[in-house]
Amino acid sequence: MSAAGGLIQRSFRWGAFGLVTFAAFMIVGTAADARGHRHHRHHVAASTGYEPSYSSMVVDANTGAILQATSADSPRHPASLTKIMTLYLLFERLEAGKIKMSTELPVSAHAAAQAPSKLGLKPGQSIDVDSAIRAIVTRSANDVAVVVAEALGGSEENFASMMTAKARALGMLHTVYRDASGLPNDAQITTAHDMTILARAIQDRFPEYYHYFSIRTFVYRGEAIRNHNHLLGRVAGVDGMKTGYIHDSGFNIVISMRRGGRHIIAVVFGGRTASARDARVVGLLDSTIAMASTKRTAPAIAETSEGHPQTGKEKIALVAAQPEPAQPTVGSTDPIKPNPVKTLTVQVGAMHTASLEADAGDDRKLVRVSSPSKVTTINVRREATPLPVAKPNIPAPQAKLASATDGARAASEPEPAAKSHSGWMIQVGAFPQEKEAKQRLATAQGKAKAQLSKADPFTERIEKGNQSLYRARFAGLDKDRAEQACRHLKRSDIPCMLVRN
Repeated sequence: MSAAGGLIQRSFRWGAFGLVTFAAFMIVGTAADARGHRHHRHHVAASTGYEPSYSSMVVDANTGAILQATSADSPRHPASLTKIMTLYLLFERLEAGKIKMSTELPVSAHAAAQAPSKLGLKPGQSIDVDSAIRAIVTRSANDVAVVVAEALGGSEENFASMMTAKARALGMLHTVYRDASGLPNDAQITTAHDMTILARAIQDRFPEYYHYFSIRTFVYRGEAIRNHNHLLGRVAGVDGMKTGYIHDSGFNIVISMRRGGRHIIAVVFGGRTASARDARVVGLLDSTIAMASTKRTAPAIAETSEGHPQTGKEKIALVAAQPEPAQPTVGSTDPIKPNPVKTLTVQVGAMHTASLEADAGDDRKLVRVSSPSKVTTINVRREATPLPVAKPNIPAPQAKLASATDGARAASEPEPAAKSHSGWMIQVGAFPQEKEAKQRLATAQGKAKAQLSKADPFTERIEKGNQSLYRARFAGLDKDRAEQACRHLKRSDIPCMLVRN
């Protein structure tokens, strides 16, 4: 009896242990794109001290305008966002007629040996192209990504070189691929900015295949596989894209959303958990969608034979305004009058990019800031740097200013410097025409007279390639006043976003 009882007790203990272990395994197994269950269990256990590097960007897909950016050009590991490029090259072959949806792709031992998430393919098996796409989109299957890589590139290493070359052709200057799945590799990097380019490109180039990214469930050999993108069907207007996770990157996501003719792309890197990442990206979508245009004006992203490498030293030209006729008073609906400008050459200290600046890390940047009293134009050419510094302001010029266009003024005579917009700002819209931005400023002043009576309204022109966008902003606010103004304007159906300068 005691022997039998001991056996029963031991069986019970092991059975209970097995249930606990299985439950933990299932919880871990549902997390998207982990390198392996053992690694991910360790991450979950140590999650309290887990702080992956954060970055984000939101882009208006209709105009190409950047609506939000935080450390958008800082290098990040793409994790399974890598598979968007894997599918881009697969869609390219389909479009060219070199393969068909029914084409069977062979499974190698190398592909079958990939770490989870995976479909569980065995060496010698095959999978058709249609099922391969669905498995990559929903389960983020690493084994299937390698199957595609080997079928298209001969080897995963060669395919990764093809992916990097395609990234350069699309203008993704900071992206390097080393594998087709996104499993950990120190040399495999991208940026939030580059991922917005790829997200726009794959939709523009392959509208007939983009619908795959909206698949919520995929049934394979009797098993229903749910998409790791849980925003599908939960957030109005979300039509697809991809999630990713490895420990060194945190939880990542690329999301496309369409509402009322508006179309925006949002990217988030560095979520501590999948739910935290989802909450962050939903907040970005909700806070920027009203700023997007309902009219498509941006050309499709075109491939080039080469990328656009960053060259040259950083140069800044500061343009100060001359005295102008009186401008409209605060709250007036009269249009803001344009200001003539003249160019000054200045020496400046080190420049850092504001955390919400749309142009962080661009090799060329033109920012035009105009207010009722002065206009500031900053033209920047950057050298590529491995880790762009995010946040603060452009320091005030330290050297003596000398006119570059007015020969009548002596070089020793001090020139008027453009006003620095310090503290907090609010943005109330971004428009393809400057007059629209000025109209929005006047409207906002009229709606929030008390909060904006001492604010400095100005427009800011951003040029990227042949596209221009004019931001409508108010500067000279403290945080409390900026928050009050935004709350007041939103109640009047005017979009508003806080910006720390």
